[in-house]
Parts: sequence; C-alpha cells; structure tokens
Amino acid sequence: MKWPADRISSSSPKSFGMYQKAVKLMAQGIDVIHLEVGMPSFDTPQHIKNATIEALQSGLVHYGDFPGNASLRRAIVNRIADYNDLQVGEDEIIVTNGLTHASYAVLMAALDPGDEVILLEPYYPQHINKIELAGGKVVLAPLDKNNNFSIDPALIEEKITEKTRMICLVNPANPTGRVYSREELQGLAELAIKHDLLVLTDEVYEQICYDGNRHVSIASLPGMFERTFSLFAFTKAYAMDGWRVGYIVAHEKFIPGILKMTMNDVAHVNVFVQEGARAALEGPQDCIREMLADDCRRRDLVVQRLNRMPGVTCPVPQATIYAFPDISGTGKASREIADELLEKCRVVVETGVFYGSAGEGHLRICFGAEPYDRIEEAMNRMETYFSNLNDGKDQ
Repeated sequence: MKWPADRISSSSPKSFGMYQKAVKLMAQGIDVIHLEVGMPSFDTPQHIKNATIEALQSGLVHYGDFPGNASLRRAIVNRIADYNDLQVGEDEIIVTNGLTHASYAVLMAALDPGDEVILLEPYYPQHINKIELAGGKVVLAPLDKNNNFSIDPALIEEKITEKTRMICLVNPANPTGRVYSREELQGLAELAIKHDLLVLTDEVYEQICYDGNRHVSIASLPGMFERTFSLFAFTKAYAMDGWRVGYIVAHEKFIPGILKMTMNDVAHVNVFVQEGARAALEGPQDCIREMLADDCRRRDLVVQRLNRMPGVTCPVPQATIYAFPDISGTGKASREIADELLEKCRVVVETGVFYGSAGEGHLRICFGAEPYDRIEEAMNRMETYFSNLNDGKDQ
C-alpha cells in the first residue's frame, strides 16, 4: 500500500527550528529561556475573553456563516477602512483559523502545479510547505542586505519568469524586524503590475511598529487591491495566538475560489470565538498601546545589550517582536552559535539560516515571548558566552 501521497513525501520536511531541540531539554525538566518562538508573553485582554464567554453562554454554539459571522466581518470592514486605507465590502472578507490557515487557503486556491512563487529572503519558512503542497515551486529573491534588508525591485525582477504566479510579502518583516516604506512597496507594486502577478501579503505584525514607523498595506496602493490577498490575524497585537482567528481581505472575484477551500477544510471558524475577535476590534485599544510599550522596553534592552557583546552588532528593529543581530564577527556559523547557547547557556534563539542562506551570519531573537526579567537574564548569559568566545575560553 502506498503511503503517503506524493504531495506529502515530495514536499520539504516541516521544521520548527531550535524549538524542537529545546523541547528535548524541557522534557528532562531543564528550564530554558525562550527567545525563539514568536509567541506573545501577555494574556489575552479580559474584555475579549468576556465577550467570548458571553457569546457561549447565550447559546451561540451552532453553525455559522461560511465566510465568518456577519457582525465580525462588518467590524473588519470598519477597521481596515480606518487603519489600512482599504475600502471593501463584507463579501470581500473571509474569517480564518489564523493567518496560517489564511495563507494555505489562498495558495491552494491560486496555484497550479508548476507555478512559481517568489519569497523574499530572508524568508518566513512556514510559507514553503504550503506552496509545495499546492503544487507550486519556491523561488528565492534576496532583499538588499547591505541596506538593512530593504526591497530592491531589481533583485526581484531578475527572478521573474513566465512561470511566476505570485510574490509573497511579510510586512512588517519576520525575521528582520523591518517595516517597509511606501516607496519600497511602490517598487514591488510596479513589478506586480508590469508582470501581471498576484501578491500575498502577511500583515500579522501591522500594529507592532515602533518609533513612529507606520505600516502601509500594499493593497492600498493604486492598481494593487485587484491582485492582492491581504492576510491579517489577532495573534500578535491582541495576544490571541492560541485562539486561531484571522482573516483574508481580497477582491470579490477571488472570494468564491478561496471559500471552496475553507468550506472544505474547516467549514467555518468557531462562532463564539469570533465574538471575542469582534470585541478586540470594537473594544478599547488601550491594551495594544500598553503591550506595545512593554515590547518596546524589551526591544531596547535586547538591542542595547547585544551591541555590547563582542562580535555582535544589532540594528534597532522598526517593528515586530524580533531582533536580527549580525554575529558574523564571531567567525562562527549561526547554527553552531545557537546550539552552543542552548547547550551551555540554556537560552534558545533561532538560527539565521532557518530563514534561508541570506540569514546566515545572523540570529533571530524574539524579545516578546518572555517577561523582562527573564530576557535580562538571557542577555546576561549571552554576554558571558560571547565574551568568553572572544577570549577563546571554553564555555
């Protein structure tokens, strides 16, 4: 008997990087400090929980609308008009089980076997399997590493062929912590229009921007809404990662095809959880400002401390909950550094190469997953490690 299907055996192995190694130590009862998983350290705000409990207690427990509760989709319409400068209707929104589900549904609906999808490198690796399972081929186009990993249209255009179907964009960017400027996005938009390409844009970190940096949705640029799938989630800004609620915003011509996917894999998202998501959008937003201020405080600690470590330089992240320090000054590969930090310091960071070869010479450090004091302790351990490494001492 043949098992599994070719689409499974021929796709890349699924990996969660350094977390899988950390789990083995955790199973032995060893405490490690997690700076590798992009998980908010905050609890979900209480008013969101209350709305969900109230919906459940009031009997909102039966089948709902396939695209999502109408009340939530109306709230999304209002929210993206105000925040993303996108004027859409309720019928141009599909509520999903998080952004992961949203991207999978779009890729399955959009790609034919052999279609090429461009990922900007360093890339978010979770897109790769989805592209492959849909029958597509991943093509890597580098960001401009010498200009803080900015978008250079020339580096992307040379990767476009007659088979190119789509460009995947993560903005704000994981792992680099960049939020792309309107000018960078305009350059990408001109490429998409010139070559008649679709764009999938992951905007899960849109509300986590620092120092006055402003997120721009590429779909809001002229000529882009009709070719862009804008993906959002409640995961990061509202600390709702375990709730699994997100949404797709796309032109009405795309919605039936995507619904064919979502109706077959999940039917629709949990109905009472959607009421919590609606409360997140319509309720007080002080919680976001408070969490952002805390994230910024932790960001500043991490950047300041990393830049004191021998062989390490770290630009200030403009957005997200990630720092992407350059450790090439140590002369060691990122995988070796990450392994030694875990084994000898009990600090888990992600290797830069996990995000593609362009990430080599870097680590990705999540400053949003642990409380301030734990991050401070992690920085103490890392500073000792890099200092001893510089002195040639064994850890």
